Parts: sequence; structure tokens; C-alpha cells
Amino acid sequence: MAKVKLGEVAREYKATVKDAVDLPVVGLEHLIPGQVELIQWSEDADNTFTKGFKKGQMLFGRRRAYLKKAALAPFDGICSGDITVIEAIPERIMPELLPFVIQNDSLFDYAVEKSAGSLSPRVKWEHLKNYEFELPEMEHQRELVDLLWAMTRTKKAYQELVKQTYELVKSQFIEMFGVPAENAHGYEIARIGDVVCDVHYGTSKKASDDGEYTYLRMNNITYGGELDLTDTKRISISEKELAGCIVKKGDVLFNRTNSRDLVGKTCAFNLDEPMIIAGYIIRLRMNGRVLPEYLSTFLNLDSSKKMLFEMAKGAVGQANINAQEVQSIQIVVPPIEMQLPFQRLVEQSDKSKFELTQAISRIDDMIKALMQG
Repeated sequence: MAKVKLGEVAREYKATVKDAVDLPVVGLEHLIPGQVELIQWSEDADNTFTKGFKKGQMLFGRRRAYLKKAALAPFDGICSGDITVIEAIPERIMPELLPFVIQNDSLFDYAVEKSAGSLSPRVKWEHLKNYEFELPEMEHQRELVDLLWAMTRTKKAYQELVKQTYELVKSQFIEMFGVPAENAHGYEIARIGDVVCDVHYGTSKKASDDGEYTYLRMNNITYGGELDLTDTKRISISEKELAGCIVKKGDVLFNRTNSRDLVGKTCAFNLDEPMIIAGYIIRLRMNGRVLPEYLSTFLNLDSSKKMLFEMAKGAVGQANINAQEVQSIQIVVPPIEMQLPFQRLVEQSDKSKFELTQAISRIDDMIKALMQG
């Protein structure tokens, strides 16, 4: 092993793409913490990005590096100016190893330390390139690469099982209640505003290191409809503000702003620990006519995603769906006794997903141990 600097084995890739009509688009919101490969992107032809990247290069989120966003590009595309594109120098490091060097807690810690700016800190490549780490000799890198990618493939298989479990829930929703737009069973039609007793935006207050409550932001709601607590902050809040932005078991959380293809991420909050939501999240509190699992699954159906996309389509820059618009959405309301079996199905599904998620976490721990060793 030899200690090297990142800039000795990798370099920043700088390219401007003038005609990017058919290229996939990657913004910071598409980089998922802990995900070594890119799994989300946009086909938004209206964006203004011009920074290009190539397949096999690393996309590093240089803004707010504490979010730990970096991913391997599986195709050529364009990305946000807040993403640093990094490519391996093949003579010094195997390109397949670079993603694990970059998607590493010690590098992110270094990036945070070197970031500048108070409201939206950014780190430059000029600083990142001085990050030091232990690198095996080239003949030993292959063994490490094979092991790391084998673990990554296993992790991906578990993640696919999680996805399939969630898809099963959506298919069972259609099986039990029918296609909402058709309402073949003749259920009551209402609006979301009719099935909630309270609607509130979260707080705009900043997070603190030693806050009393866990602070949920829009990155804590996945596109698939899960609550993701792998990257949370803490916050303290006054009694006066508390009632409006605290979330409790049984609430539904709706992400009201983001890029158009990510706005409307929704999940049911089923934890016993009260938490605080940021201002970009809308809290929907049920009045008993529909169960939270029913409403959350309804809003995460493919047909509902399409409807939410159309609602946000006219927005410039950050797309937004406000509380009034959410409450105007029509929803089929089956009798509560028919919703209860579906709730039990979701709860069983959640248990399976929890076990799979635990297995994924163990793989992450092993990958970190290998990179630190």
C-alpha cells in the first residue's frame, strides 16, 4: 500500500455540451447517499445544464458535501454545475476502484472540512485533489475491485427485492380497490381535503447539531414511497411552532417541491418517535376516512405520479405543488373495513423490507471496512 493524493490518480473532467437535447440530465437530487451507481436521472429537455460527463466517470455533489452524494455514471449525459465530474487515470488506479474511493465517508468528511460558504457550502476540485488515502499496488487492486463489486451486486439484488416488495403492494392496491380513475366498484369519490383533518407545511428553521428532534427533509422521502433515515439532521424548535411541524405516527408526508419528476414523493409516517419536518414537506393528518397506508400508496401509484407530474409541469425552476392543490386531488374512498386488510398487507411488507434493509446495511459496513483497511 502507498499513500496517494486523489489528484495523483484521478482528474477533473471539464466539458461543455452545446446540443444536449437527447441526453439524460442529472441534478443533485438524483444522487442518492450511499448509492455507488446512479439510479435516478431526468429526461427534462427544458433544463439549462451544459456540463457534460461520460459513462464510467464519477459525479460528485460538491454543494453541501455533508449530504454524501456521489455516483458512477452508467451513460453519457449532462449535469448540474454543482456536480464535479471526476475520471480515473487508468495508469495509476483501476477505474472500477475509483467509485469506492470517492463514495467514502473519509472523503466526504474531508470535502466538508474544505467547503466554503455559509448558506450553501461548496468544495472545489482544487481542494478535493489533495485528499490522501491508502492505495494498493496495481496488481492487488483487481482482487479488491472484484470483492467490492461482488458486494455491490449483492446489495443491488437486495435493493431489487425491496423494489419488488413495494411493487407488490401497488399491484395489490389495484387488485383490491381497482384502478382509481375507473372506480369500477362504485366507491365514494372525495378530495384529499375531505379525508384529512389538518394540513401543515414544515418549518424553515435551520438544523442544529444537538437539536431535540430528528429533522426530516425532502431527501428523507424516497421516490418509491419510503421513509429513509440514513441521512438526517437534528433541530430544536419553540413550543409555539411545534404543533404545526411535528409529525406523529399515522401522518402522511408529501414532498411539495423538487424537479418535476421528483415532486410529490409521499410516505406514511409509522414511527413512534415524533419528528420535525422541513418547509418543503406537507404534513397530512388523517380524519379517519382513509388509512395513511391507503393514501400514501394511492399517491405513489404510477397513475398518480403522472397526475402529479402534470400538476407541476408548468413550473419554472423548482416545481411546486402547494397544500391547496394537494387537497384538491380526487381520491376513491372505499369503506374503512376494506382498507384494513390492505393496511395489514403493507405492515407485513414493511417487515420484509426492514429485514432486507438490514442486510443492505451490513453490506455497506463491510464495504466501508474494506476501504478503511
